Amino acid sequence: MYAFDEFDERLVRERVAQFASQVERRLSGALTEDEFKPLRLKNGLYLQLHAYMLRIAIPYGALNGRKLRMLAHIADVYDRGYGHFTTRQNLQFNWPKLKDVPAILSLLADVEMHCIQTSGNCIRNVTSDHFAGVAHDEIEDPRPIAELLRQWSSLHPEFDWLGRKFKIAVTGAAQDRAVLKAHDVGVRIVRDPASQKIGYCILAGGGLGRTPMEGKVLRDFLPREKLLSYLEAVLRVFNLEGRRDNKYKARIKILVHELGIDAFRARVEEEFAAIDSPRHDVDPREFARIAAHFAPPAHESLPAVSRRLEEAVAKDEALSRFVEHNLTRHKQRGYAALTISLKPIGLPPGDLTSRQMRAIADLAEKYSFDEARVAHTQNIVLPHVRLDDVADIFAILRAEGLGEANAGLITDIISCPGLDYCALATARSIPVAQALALHFADPAKQKEIGPLSIKISGCINACGHHHIGNIGILGLEKKDAESYQITIGGDPGDSYALGELLGPGLPAEMVPEAVDRIVAVYLAQRQSGETFIETYRRLGLAPFKSAFKEIADVVA
Repeated sequence: MYAFDEFDERLVRERVAQFASQVERRLSGALTEDEFKPLRLKNGLYLQLHAYMLRIAIPYGALNGRKLRMLAHIADVYDRGYGHFTTRQNLQFNWPKLKDVPAILSLLADVEMHCIQTSGNCIRNVTSDHFAGVAHDEIEDPRPIAELLRQWSSLHPEFDWLGRKFKIAVTGAAQDRAVLKAHDVGVRIVRDPASQKIGYCILAGGGLGRTPMEGKVLRDFLPREKLLSYLEAVLRVFNLEGRRDNKYKARIKILVHELGIDAFRARVEEEFAAIDSPRHDVDPREFARIAAHFAPPAHESLPAVSRRLEEAVAKDEALSRFVEHNLTRHKQRGYAALTISLKPIGLPPGDLTSRQMRAIADLAEKYSFDEARVAHTQNIVLPHVRLDDVADIFAILRAEGLGEANAGLITDIISCPGLDYCALATARSIPVAQALALHFADPAKQKEIGPLSIKISGCINACGHHHIGNIGILGLEKKDAESYQITIGGDPGDSYALGELLGPGLPAEMVPEAVDRIVAVYLAQRQSGETFIETYRRLGLAPFKSAFKEIADVVA
């Protein structure tokens, strides 16, 4: 894991002192809320419905035991004993008091964490594949590039006041687990077929929100050393030509759409050619220094099959389900990546109590080379687990209420905080997720349905990624009541797709029955081995829309 150097340490400490002074002036009345707002947003502090919300950066989702314990301490002392993990691999505390925020930031700095650029119109937290460095289909570990981009984008003077926020994701695997096409810029590590050299495929113009769009290929292959100079050119074109007259149009996806990808590419290439390239190129020594922090841990030489795990699975049905759904193949023989679901049936998705944070810290240190990852699916991954240890880990997780064997299944629901917390929300999303999880709680039913993602957003800003859920749910206000639109067919991966609307909005209490009807169509008409999304692509929207209409007509 990357460790702060003297520059990181000084930058974060100076920002803590600076913001402490700003908070002091706000509390004394020397700063008005209008004057304070842009300052607090630069430090991840939002003012939500009931209290301030502090968003903590977790670059590419990387955590260790020390960081988790500090988050648990902050949750206990300064919040309400829990935190919420987001689809940007960050963590949010929903109840901090303004007077306590400088103390929280100081504690975070003690463990090399901060809240810089987790809000505001700047380059946000760089995200990546939660199986980075582990995945068997990986060309190269993307974390060194993600860290390089974090350093490049942190307090970048030219891009500190963009028209709107800017999101970058990185992957090094054949399978896209980082949702590249939903980002302003996606960086994919690729190998040049001719030279076999490693470089990057650059995508641009993706995004969700009120105008969802799919990112397009800007460059098929970019040499490694040109990454920063090329992204500098992309950001410059966006900064210069992106709209600032309307905040809803001030995203790179709008600029790419209005210009067309070819014209946008031409402008980027023109800017790229004009850049003082040697000044911006990646220094191979610096890249090597960063990459050294991500060297693989000292795995043991183990057999591919664990007799100990096999015997335990044979005796424990719950463990068997956990192994089937929550374990992912590891590139190192005898190991697995283990997904800890933060979706216990009936509880808010993505939440973790301070006690559970400490339990995961213990597990990471004892069983996973002191590493844990936050996934954009609002789960936690232990990336380096010996197969021999899985049964012991599962027993601890189950005792802590974290043994849900539902990774990738219908109850592994992504949900934003919605109207329970968020000032932008127009409807609640957490209660809808809870009701759906309870409706499909039966493990046998979940297994029968198989892989199926449900994603819920409480407003059009789409923090719950509803556009790219196999089943997406969008909560809106309609005639002073909460109303939920349902889409199907969304896909965040390599076959990226935006969901299609089934019909008019429904009240919250009708959503589980509507999803049940949609799933019933799939179960009745799927062919052998087909997943939900594959059946949808074969059948099209019509049969699902017909089933949904029976529910919608009852409401009408």
